Amino acid sequence: MKAITLLGSTGSIGTQTLDIVNDHPDKFRIVGLAARRNVTLLAEQIRTFRPQIAAICDETKLPELKAAIANLDPQPILLAGESGVVEVARYGDSETVVTGIVGCAGLLPTLAAIKAGKDIALANKETLIAGGPVVNPLIQEYGVKLLPADSEHSAIFQCLQGVPEKGLRRIILTASGGAFRDWPVEKLAEVKVADAIKHPNWSMGRKITVDSATMMNKGLEVIEAHFLFGLDYDNIDIVIHPQSIIHSLIELQDTSVLAQLGWPDMRLPLLYAMSWPERIYTDWEQLDLVKAGNLTFKAPDNHKYPCMSLAYAAGRAGGTMPAVLNAANEQAVALFLDEKIGFLDIPKVIESVCDRHQTDNSQNPSLDDIIAVDQWARQEVLAVKTKLNQTVTV
Repeated sequence: MKAITLLGSTGSIGTQTLDIVNDHPDKFRIVGLAARRNVTLLAEQIRTFRPQIAAICDETKLPELKAAIANLDPQPILLAGESGVVEVARYGDSETVVTGIVGCAGLLPTLAAIKAGKDIALANKETLIAGGPVVNPLIQEYGVKLLPADSEHSAIFQCLQGVPEKGLRRIILTASGGAFRDWPVEKLAEVKVADAIKHPNWSMGRKITVDSATMMNKGLEVIEAHFLFGLDYDNIDIVIHPQSIIHSLIELQDTSVLAQLGWPDMRLPLLYAMSWPERIYTDWEQLDLVKAGNLTFKAPDNHKYPCMSLAYAAGRAGGTMPAVLNAANEQAVALFLDEKIGFLDIPKVIESVCDRHQTDNSQNPSLDDIIAVDQWARQEVLAVKTKLNQTVTV
């Protein structure tokens, strides 16, 4: 039975991970849980899975959490704040930490788990995008495994099983095209929040669904693939595949192409990351190619989705630029979700912030450098947003 710690337990990744644990009680047990602020759901999860330790990031919610499980025996260790989440990440005998925290907030807990010798089931792509120059050396130093738990990188990882060293030639990331794949570019100026958080294929959180709509999600995955698999950006491509049946492909040195297929269900990559190198039987719906029907592909539209080009440029710039891109995107998406900027303003704001960072880009950043530029980029987005609003008003 594998011991699991779950960060971001009340989010989309977290609840699906717990569904897997619930379906396979003979394979997995929960050691630790951490959530952002959803006390009601976290308390329910604590009662069901009986972790040894749990944390809620919003410190003001700790008294409410304590009250919600006051009659539970035995009581778990209860912590709060970012430091509490870090403590959960490195606590106890858990073998694998599933990182379902959204955004750069997942970086410090992930680093703590690595230093505690725990394998990482990585569902938080921002950890590598912002912190790759720091994370990858620590993975090597502590001898732990970094197992991708999102669909695209899991597909690549699965296809690579048995491929000889240096056999990989190219990565092809598939993209659904997001909520606006069938919209003409002229109509994007009319996009509302309600439109952007409706994904045609996947059930995901609000932030990542907006990232899918801008295609920044795919751009971020390009940077993540670079850090995970070591390929140059010229050898990482994106193709639109609206059906989301092929989750990604690899091309080998002899031009042979391997693909991983399945229904769009996040539980599959999560299960594989949690159980690797084993394959666990499930009663999930099997893929029926006849039912799936036609599988189609087309080139991505860089004019319609400028965030992809921004991500490639940031990846090629290297250093702290991907961290700035990631932070600027997180802040811009948050402003959009709060209806403080428009959908088309998201790439404009990100590009402006990245442009301002060019002269300060550090090629060999420390963790402190990454944290500093992350904070700078978020503040810079607010400054750009203020100027944007002034321009609109004028």
